[in-house]
Amino acid sequence: MKLPILMAMAALLSAGTASEPGPPAGMKAIPGASYLPLFLKDAKPRPVTAFHLDTRPVTNGEFLEFVRTWTHWQRSKVPRLFADPGYLLNWAGDLELGPKADANAPVTGGSWFAARAYLQLHGKRLPSVDEWEYAGRADARSADASKDPAFTKQLLEWYSRPASAVLPAADAAAPDFNGIRGLHGVTWEWVNDFNAAMDTGEGRSGGSLERDLYCAGGA
Repeated sequence: MKLPILMAMAALLSAGTASEPGPPAGMKAIPGASYLPLFLKDAKPRPVTAFHLDTRPVTNGEFLEFVRTWTHWQRSKVPRLFADPGYLLNWAGDLELGPKADANAPVTGGSWFAARAYLQLHGKRLPSVDEWEYAGRADARSADASKDPAFTKQLLEWYSRPASAVLPAADAAAPDFNGIRGLHGVTWEWVNDFNAAMDTGEGRSGGSLERDLYCAGGA
């Protein structure tokens, strides 16, 4: 499978609800509503409860501090049950980022388990598929640009281009309508329930599966 952009370890985080007095530092409140998945055929409205998202992806520098303290998540020490051989492969070493992983760029090449552990340490969690898809409809001018042909065209162009060798800073992308940066066009992003939307059991059966649903929560 061709991946035009790199998989982010924990590019977007969510925690609490947007009904609280104000979002936590570095996060934006996303109001709840229902939405239609952009690339799911014969989609029906899906409800989404209010939530918070980080305004930018987690950086290499931030994740380096995590593995420096929690050493079992370092590249040479992580159990293969929780990370494949590509884990943090663009880093120069366990505790050295190197030229391919700028400290301010989004951390990539991670695993779902490592992303979850990092977020739990910060009192957060990965967003669900529905939360990601719901927030991902926004462009710079509207909270829902899903019916705008120009927006769809831009998305398809973004995801058809290979990633650059060195990613830009995590806060380099322009903010969307909700104040979130980097939802599209930089990295694939883990979601909490990515697997539930694509397979069950042995992954070879399941007539009720939404097999056309695929977002940035790819594995």
